[in-house]
Amino acid sequence: MASYRFQLFLNISFFLTLAIGQSSIAAANDDRKASVVFVTICSSVEESMIRSYRRSLNGFAAKLTEEEVEELANMKGVVSIIPNRIYHPRTTRSWDFMGFSNTVRRNPTVESNVIIGVIDSGIWPELPSFSDKGFGPPPKKWKGVCRGGKNFTCNNKVIGARFYKSVPSGDESARDNSGHGTHTASTAAGNVVKDVSFFGLAQGTARGGVPSARIAAYKVCHKKGCESVDILAAFDDAIADGVDILSVSLGSAESTEFFDDVIAIGSFHAMEKGILTLNSAGNNGVAGPLGVESVAPWMVAVAASTTDRRLSTKVVLGNGKTLNGFSVNPDTFNGKKLPLLYGREVSSICSEDDARLCSESCVDSKLVKGKIVLCDNSGSDSVVYSAGAAGSIVLDDLPVSFITPLPSPGLNARDYDLLLSYKNSTKNPVAEILRSESIKESYSPVVAQFSSLGPNFIAPDILKPDITAPGAEILAAYSPISSPSGSPLDKRRVKYSILSGTSMSCPHVAGIAAYVKTFHPDWSPSAIKSALMTTAWAMDRTKNPDGEISYGSGHVNPVRAIVPGLVYETSKEDYIKLMCSLGYTQDNIKQISGEISACPVKSKNVPARDMNYPSLAASVPAVKSFTVSFRRTVKNVGLPNSIYRVQISPNPKLKVEVVPKVLTFKALKETKTFTVTVSGGGLSAKSMESTTLVWSDGTHIVRSPIVVHTYPSIKSS
Repeated sequence: MASYRFQLFLNISFFLTLAIGQSSIAAANDDRKASVVFVTICSSVEESMIRSYRRSLNGFAAKLTEEEVEELANMKGVVSIIPNRIYHPRTTRSWDFMGFSNTVRRNPTVESNVIIGVIDSGIWPELPSFSDKGFGPPPKKWKGVCRGGKNFTCNNKVIGARFYKSVPSGDESARDNSGHGTHTASTAAGNVVKDVSFFGLAQGTARGGVPSARIAAYKVCHKKGCESVDILAAFDDAIADGVDILSVSLGSAESTEFFDDVIAIGSFHAMEKGILTLNSAGNNGVAGPLGVESVAPWMVAVAASTTDRRLSTKVVLGNGKTLNGFSVNPDTFNGKKLPLLYGREVSSICSEDDARLCSESCVDSKLVKGKIVLCDNSGSDSVVYSAGAAGSIVLDDLPVSFITPLPSPGLNARDYDLLLSYKNSTKNPVAEILRSESIKESYSPVVAQFSSLGPNFIAPDILKPDITAPGAEILAAYSPISSPSGSPLDKRRVKYSILSGTSMSCPHVAGIAAYVKTFHPDWSPSAIKSALMTTAWAMDRTKNPDGEISYGSGHVNPVRAIVPGLVYETSKEDYIKLMCSLGYTQDNIKQISGEISACPVKSKNVPARDMNYPSLAASVPAVKSFTVSFRRTVKNVGLPNSIYRVQISPNPKLKVEVVPKVLTFKALKETKTFTVTVSGGGLSAKSMESTTLVWSDGTHIVRSPIVVHTYPSIKSS
């Protein structure tokens, strides 16, 4: 029988025993907290207990048959049963590109007391990025352990490690076998390491955002993905261990409510304890709007953008014409041009469509050895490599360079057609694939095409993603036992590799959040989040046609984030009111918060857009004229005596009124409230208009996007 996991929430005030076949499962609880239970449908109930959550959360995981799950669902006190999901993992130049040089103002002593928890695929602690040379003992607040498994040792840099495996995998260690977790951890807080590169490419100094900070690694990902039961266990431990910031470059492609998403649930509990969670927005940008995966308002959803250093791989044809492609190719043909073959010419057993794509088993090794194969599919490099080809050239409109097991540049449709035209018009077509070279990209930053787009599919009045950061072609530490291309046939091994994705942008912002915390250790997670968002650089809309639903508040600005001037703060109670306004029941909210939280009177009539969020968004009906208002409160964290005046960027399609237009502060931590009213004519279906609200005292610039859109939520679609 197929195996699934389910999550149950029980509201109980006594020691509970559930009779399950031949075994029993027990969970303790108090008067307020709800219990979290994961169960697995299986053919046997032996050894049904999987895991208990007793540190920061309260509950357990267990195995049940389908019949037992159905029986349990009918028991009094069981709110819901939710299938477990498999989540998936989603720098030498990037920091300097953001103006965050190694000489910026820092508090090294305070920075060494900051702990970043990384929930990912583990870590390789022996790499130079994680050396503890010059580090003192772990901070006194640290309550974690080093349980990295056999032959795994922590140090004063990597101060904690745990691994989780609800499904047996033979992997009994926190050691990173894939490279993903090592890459994200070093991006957030890796040491300064000079003269690193990928076989000479992207050479420079690798470092994290807070090189003096400590790292705690929580390995939840294995070959088949990342189990919900393990992710929640990692949150449970990380919160109790005493981390300050959580970087979670994981996501699920399924559209789920907050109470169905363990990252949303875990990060809510982290927020309660003063821990900000950074989460990757997702890599499904090519699918269009409503694809962003991280939508809970208490997290920071990070999109991915480019830097000014790109890797280009040129293809030189036999007729002398040069085409510019994208790939990470350290190899060279030494000036030799090789024969070109099209995918449909190298297969006798596949349909023409499959052959053109170079699909699995469609490439005849006898025909392609020592040649370059043209494929209409960018994911065909491993197939061509295993067949013995010297290289491949693929159709790929995604202008991002990835590592492949053989030279395999991607060409856009125009250049690929030119390549096919040359081949079809030449008796003996040949080409040479050159070694990649770094090029200066003055067009950057732009949002990477793979980066998932908003708006928020659950709460359309809360803009997601929140912010963007470098996530394309990032060089960082890597597992020395993993293939850099991901192909098991690729025998190369490296200590530093180049990856792209919102997985790479997320730890950039995690490092910056930790940097902000070193200057403001008493700030709440929402204050740090506000500082990141309101100080972000404005993105060029002409270069980013999807606008704010692709980059949120803009591109993260590390230096300005420590001096935001004003912050928008949001409390746990505000998030609960938001969920009430979304129509969540008391049981739904209890699944997230772990507590019985009654919705305040009339809270369901309070629009979600009135939550004190650093960005302003509203979903309006298509075609009809609209008028929407936002109520916001800001806290002064800049200068004691200051006067902020408002400015609205022009948009002829939107009329914006702000009351009052001037905010006068007499002291630090003083708060002021204002109202923004936006009106306009009808917008077409699935469209958006935006403008910008700025408060400035002449020193600080506090910037918030205003977005009005007609995209539906999953509740209304």
